[in-house]
Formats: sequence, structure tokens, C-alpha cells
Amino acid sequence: MATPTVNVVRWTALITGITYGLLHQSTLQAKYDEQKVKSHASHRAHLIEEARKAYAAKVKADKAGPSSLITDIEDPKFDLEKVIESWTKDS
Repeated sequence: MATPTVNVVRWTALITGITYGLLHQSTLQAKYDEQKVKSHASHRAHLIEEARKAYAAKVKADKAGPSSLITDIEDPKFDLEKVIESWTKDS
């Protein structure tokens, strides 16, 4: 049989271990949550930057391509061949 002193030491060690485990888990979980938020924010910033670059490229392409094409028949600079050529490129 174990003496009362040994039982107190065993129970104290058990309770201390459980308490330490819970505190350690909460610390690790907090670090993980913080890292997850930072990762999500950096991923979102990366996506926004990619979208900005794609939008800038699209705007640049739109300004270069269709603006030089005149589709108004009444305009004296209207060129039917260029309009038909642009339609065939799109298809």
C-alpha cells in the first residue's frame, strides 16, 4: 500500500500535468490562430495584387485595341475592312 504522502505526490503530479497540458494547448492554439490570420491576410493581399495587375493589363489592352477601331459608319475615318478584320480576329 502507498503511504498518504506518496498519494498526495501522485495526485499533485497528475493535476499539475493536466493543468500544464491545458495551458500549453491553449498557447499553441493561440499561436496557430494568429499564424492562420496572418497567412489569410497575406494570401488575400496577394490575390488583390494579382487582380490589380490583371485589371491594369486589361485596361491597357482595351485602350490599345478597340479605341483605334472606328465603328461609326457616319465617321469619315470609318474603315469597313478594319471592322471586318477585327470581327474575324474575335471569332
